[in-house]
Amino acid sequence: MHKYIPNTDAEIKLMLETIGVNSIEELFLTIPDEIKKKNGCDIPKGMSEQELVVHMRELAMENTSAYDLICFLGAGTYDHFIPSAISSLTSRSEFYTAYTPYQAEISQGVLQAIFEYQTMICELTGMEAANASMYDGVSATAEACAIAFISSRKRNKIIVSSTVQPETREVIETYMNGRKVVIEEIPFADGETDYTALEKMCDETTVAVCIQSPNFFGIVENMDKVGEIAHSKGAAFIVNTDLISLGILKPPAEAGADFVVGDAQPLGNPMAFGGPHLGYFTANGKYIRKMPGRIVGETTDTNGNKGYVLTLQAREQHIRREKATSNICSNHALNALASTIYLSIVGKEGIKEIALRCANNARYTHEKLLETGKFRDLFNKPFFKEFALEADTDIDKLNKALFKEGYMGGFKIDEKYPDLTGGWLVAVTEKRTKTEIDDFSLKAGETV
Repeated sequence: MHKYIPNTDAEIKLMLETIGVNSIEELFLTIPDEIKKKNGCDIPKGMSEQELVVHMRELAMENTSAYDLICFLGAGTYDHFIPSAISSLTSRSEFYTAYTPYQAEISQGVLQAIFEYQTMICELTGMEAANASMYDGVSATAEACAIAFISSRKRNKIIVSSTVQPETREVIETYMNGRKVVIEEIPFADGETDYTALEKMCDETTVAVCIQSPNFFGIVENMDKVGEIAHSKGAAFIVNTDLISLGILKPPAEAGADFVVGDAQPLGNPMAFGGPHLGYFTANGKYIRKMPGRIVGETTDTNGNKGYVLTLQAREQHIRREKATSNICSNHALNALASTIYLSIVGKEGIKEIALRCANNARYTHEKLLETGKFRDLFNKPFFKEFALEADTDIDKLNKALFKEGYMGGFKIDEKYPDLTGGWLVAVTEKRTKTEIDDFSLKAGETV
């Protein structure tokens, strides 16, 4: 029997004879010999369960996480407080063992949870429709661009602000590859979208204009201005936003957004070394039949009782492939459930308070760092929970020194924006205390 494929020699021989080849190796003749592994894999012998548990624990202890360090790192994933009730409820077997709730008659609990999630996301963003969640905020943004393109006529240009998170921009380009779509990036001025440049770039060939607010640098963009420019040329307006910020900031729907998308990780989901997270996706009603994934709707049964069902599904598994708008395979229902529980626990006033604490903590940290005299503002614009500073020292050196002091420092901006040498992106959530902020600022100032 093959080490990885559980087929007997007789079965392998029968399959090879059926397809007309003499050996398994013959199946891979098109692969160049120089890239084939010659001596097999150096896989150690098996372990007993007891040995394996010890080994895995030792490997895990080599990681350093936000449980070990005080985190001031953001850039797309954030260290927010997670109420303990969330893990208690999401660990119930009816939730964590369930896949897609195709059979409504036995999946009412899961379907209702998804329906409540959709409702809360719509209330936060001000939009008319939300789907049952997506993989992450990056792919959700790219999917919005794809739908805008599919819905447009004789248009082939998508304009994306350079203040959108870099990985998001990369994935948008990947999604549009092969669709004959031109991707143009709007430059930024003082850390926000250059609106004058956008006016010159946006024309009758523009499919959509995509921005992020608060943007990658933490700055709150002028959504009204961008929406006005996009719509004046008949283009769709796509906004990627932090849902926590909507506790105090105007919802993008009020600025005329056609799509509001992003990552809902801050709502009750751990950073988890980068995932799994969940992408939220909302849109105006006119796009509802093109939205990727699934939408849960409310209905009544034959006895008039309220019930929940999968209503619209525009994924290729459910309709003719050529009619599908997306190839998304699944929604992140368990992650969405965590966000639903989170929003239910904190409520409308709670999310407002959390957003205010993030904003106030960030402002206080910003002031304390500037007081050291070792940092300068990289930009001079209003920010939410993240801000960019400039330091004379090497950012890697700064972060390594802070690491030794028990802090996870900010993001080295020139890794993604080479022209912004010495840029340091610091994120501050509601979890950070005054004592932590004061000590962090003092240690950072001493290092520079």
